[in-house]
Amino acid sequence: MQEKPVRLAIIGCGGIANAHLRGYQTLVEKGVDTFSIDATCDVRKESAEDFKNKIAEFQGSAPRVYADVEEMLKAEDLNAADICTSHSHHHITAIPCLESGVNIMTEKPFGITIKASQKMIEVAEQHGLITAAAENCRRYPGQRAVRWALNEGNLIGKPRMFFAQSAGWQDPANIGNWHWRLDKLLSGGGMVMDSGAHMMDTVRYFFGDVEKVYAEVRQIDKRMTKHKEKGVIPDCHEDTWVAVITFKSGVIGTWSWTKAAPAHSFLNVAFYGSEGVIRDRGDVFHPFVFQEDGDLEKLDGTKMTIKELKATYMATLSEAEKERLFPFGIEDGFTLEVYDFINAVKNKRSPEVDGETGLLAKANSIAIYESGYCGEAVRIADVLSGKVNAYQREIDEYWGL
Repeated sequence: MQEKPVRLAIIGCGGIANAHLRGYQTLVEKGVDTFSIDATCDVRKESAEDFKNKIAEFQGSAPRVYADVEEMLKAEDLNAADICTSHSHHHITAIPCLESGVNIMTEKPFGITIKASQKMIEVAEQHGLITAAAENCRRYPGQRAVRWALNEGNLIGKPRMFFAQSAGWQDPANIGNWHWRLDKLLSGGGMVMDSGAHMMDTVRYFFGDVEKVYAEVRQIDKRMTKHKEKGVIPDCHEDTWVAVITFKSGVIGTWSWTKAAPAHSFLNVAFYGSEGVIRDRGDVFHPFVFQEDGDLEKLDGTKMTIKELKATYMATLSEAEKERLFPFGIEDGFTLEVYDFINAVKNKRSPEVDGETGLLAKANSIAIYESGYCGEAVRIADVLSGKVNAYQREIDEYWGL
């Protein structure tokens, strides 16, 4: 059998890795034959075995199974790794891969801290390799269309502000066991940079770089952090935040979320320009991704559903642009992100969401934590330089960063 140009390992075979796996399966079904999944790796070897069996069904050959990354790297001739471990192990897994000549893509957030993220990028540059952040939301037609409407399409005038606000109540009976996500040293924080990593990439995608952030981040209701082994975790998994985000372009946004608001719930997600608004009715983490019940409305009375906006945007694309953004007609963000990574490795080019892009989205989330920690507005430049790192210091020290 001829060797594939991209020889891939999936590291971390649970949770979100299943969405990646479905993406690879879709590509095989579409006839993409430029990659092979040669190895699966998970500290729980049974999870890696489960992935092996699933891969064998659609790939026609079974990958080798490992419980240790170093062992895998010594045994396999890989040039790509898709890393879906806990946040704390993104850099711990990525750096040995990069030092072994393996290009990497990590799930969001790119690294557990700024220093971890920068270290990954630094090692990749030393070895001339690719880093990618697995960011699927911007790849869906809905987000592509809204970005176009706010910028090149100029459908609602000059972008001015946004509000992404969600308030509700979490029934204690429905609180799951968050495992490592409740440990600051393993997760780096709660929803601000878990699902929030998507929103921070989204607003950068829409409006450009952030200049500064002021935020309050709180744990109001102890129910949200009860863990059956660890009890109440005092410093992780916030249940409430309010962040004011100022962009270099002058756009200003308010991003807030709480699960400590009883009796009355509400959702308000609206992106304003000088001539109108684009609204979403889904959530404050993945706007314009998983539903099409939002709309656009202008001062002159013009109205358009998100479905109509998507059609308008798609009509502006050439066939070549459609094939680049939505190859084979694929509109699923997970499939598109893994395809972009495979093509980047094969063609030795930068992926759309490279490590630096992942770092900048990460910095927005970290700035919210740092601002909440110190009680002051925080500049993104100071977060990236390390001048502001009080919230992250404990994590960096623990992992030797």
